Amino acid sequence: MLALPLIGNNLSVIGMQFADTVMAGQLGPRDLAALAVGVGFYHLFLLIGLGMLMAVSPSVAHAYGANDTRDVTRYCRQAWWVALALAVVLVIGLLQVGRVLPALGISPEILPTAVGYVHAMTWGMPALMAFFALRFTSEGLGRTRPIMYFGFLGLTANVIGNWIFMYGKFGMPQLGAVGCGVATSISEWLMFFAMFAYMRRQRGYREFDFFARIDRPDPRVLRELVRIGGPIAGSVLAEGGLFVCAALMIGGMGATLTAGHQIALNYASFMFMVPLAISSATTIHVGHTLGRGDQERGRFAGLLGIVMCATVMALSAIGIVVFNDGIASLYTRDPAVREIAAGLLLMAAIFQLSDGVQVGASGALRGFKDTAVPMTMCIFSYWVVGFPLAYIFGVRQGGGPLYVWIGFIAGLTVSAVLLVSRYLYVSRRSLPASAVGLGVS
Repeated sequence: MLALPLIGNNLSVIGMQFADTVMAGQLGPRDLAALAVGVGFYHLFLLIGLGMLMAVSPSVAHAYGANDTRDVTRYCRQAWWVALALAVVLVIGLLQVGRVLPALGISPEILPTAVGYVHAMTWGMPALMAFFALRFTSEGLGRTRPIMYFGFLGLTANVIGNWIFMYGKFGMPQLGAVGCGVATSISEWLMFFAMFAYMRRQRGYREFDFFARIDRPDPRVLRELVRIGGPIAGSVLAEGGLFVCAALMIGGMGATLTAGHQIALNYASFMFMVPLAISSATTIHVGHTLGRGDQERGRFAGLLGIVMCATVMALSAIGIVVFNDGIASLYTRDPAVREIAAGLLLMAAIFQLSDGVQVGASGALRGFKDTAVPMTMCIFSYWVVGFPLAYIFGVRQGGGPLYVWIGFIAGLTVSAVLLVSRYLYVSRRSLPASAVGLGVS
């Protein structure tokens, strides 16, 4: 039951990107390619903030499992300070897009629109960081349904905003792909205010008194959140950064190839939202169980989460193989773009299983608050294995997007193997000697 609302929320979040991609695709390959590059640059910064604040969920879950109300409140209030610091740093970084993208050799035909999109998205970043602080607090408590409600609210607002700002409705200027960024930023502020009002008024949160006052920064709690969240940010940035760099590499290959890549990646990301939600639910369940001191059940919960993630992605891969051309047709009418997207979707089907296993193992490890070693494993998998293969064969050897995606497959597969091995070791080590002696595995 924990996972179902999170699946709804994640599908709403990726639904915003799906709507952006489909609606930009109707404007032509240039706008779609500019969106792909802009999204890629923006996500580098988003992943840092997301990863840092994901530390709130397992921390709150452990405290809640141990019936420690005071610590639950403390983690939420200190998360506000983390969110504020992140917002300042990330906004400053995003505003450098006009200097960075030209230096990366992005095609001049898509550069102005990509920069404008990132500038529009930047102003929603503070709201998104504040929303994450509240979201992961509620998630750690196992109260995931409101997260789904406000995800749907954001999706609805985003689609309406796209229609208004992209196409110039109700007297607004016709902004094209830049309008996607404007609509998304407005949606993020709406989601934050709605979540804030809900948690402030709902009876289920009153025992924690989250908003009675603003606490001063607590170095001990902040250090703990950074100790857990820093490696999580490193892990998600290592994986997400590989995909972002791929978008930037392909961005120099022309609008048609970039547009096809964006379609395939957007659909793969859409399907990834289901195991990602299961992974988050696994973190919560493992954290609650370990907070109660039940190590054996905690280990089983993690293993079950990994199996569920792998199963979902295996089914997704089958669907892509069967319907890849139809999926590409949903996004664009351009035959050249559609052909490229359909070919890359077949590559996405190959890495789906590895992607499901690695995200399930990551969630299970976060439940054990084990994040530092997994980060090094992710960095190795994606940047020592995946990125060199993508760059050498896709760019230097001229293989194009197909060979860039082979780098994805290699990195995700190595990551899956390493993270599952790490989980088996960490969870077994936490068992009492009697359980190990009985052959619990």
